[in-house]
Formats: sequence, C-alpha cells, structure tokens
Amino acid sequence: MSMKIRLARGGSKKRPFYSIVATDSRNPRDGRFLEKLGTYNPLLAKDDATRVVMNVERVQYWLGQGAQPTDRICRMLEAAGLRQKAVRNNPKSAVPGKRMTELAAKKAARAAAPAEA
Repeated sequence: MSMKIRLARGGSKKRPFYSIVATDSRNPRDGRFLEKLGTYNPLLAKDDATRVVMNVERVQYWLGQGAQPTDRICRMLEAAGLRQKAVRNNPKSAVPGKRMTELAAKKAARAAAPAEA
C-alpha cells in the first residue's frame, strides 16, 4: 500500500481550508484517510502561527512508515525544520514561449532598422 501525506480540501466555495492527512494514494483527495495530522489555512497571513498546525510526532511516524509527502507538504515540513531543504530548479519556467520569442525578434529587428539608416 503506497502511503501519502497530503492535503484534503474543506471549507466552502472560495474559502479553502485544508486538513493534512495520511492516506492511501489510491483514495480520492477528499475521501477516506487513515489519520488527520494537522490543518492548513491559506487565507491567514504567512507569518500567522495558526496558518499551518501539524502534529509533528505523528508526521514523523508516518514518514518512518514510508509515507511520501506531496510537494506542498514537503515545503511545509522544510519550514518546520523536519526535512532538508530540497534544491528546486525549473529552467524552462524562465524561457519565453514561441509567441513571445517571435515578438522579441520583431522588436529587435525594428530597433536595429533605424540604427542602420
């Protein structure tokens, strides 16, 4: 059984509230879970102490049992000091798309044309 530590969404429309849960990865996002490990309220300020509340002992237990945290949970664990900060690199995120490349080439050609004349 592949275990995950992930977020389960609650709250009403446009007012999200998440529970941090340990669950089987095959279960639906808001479906059955084994244990609730904490809460996450994205509407609170980033420096608010109650934005992320976790039961650290239980999270460490599930990590010891082989549960894999999702990317968002990894970031929360890094902020809490439970995990080493992972190096993230997405070089494609800074590369402009095809349309912007064409526009930049046209702009460069226009800028070079008056300089030649």
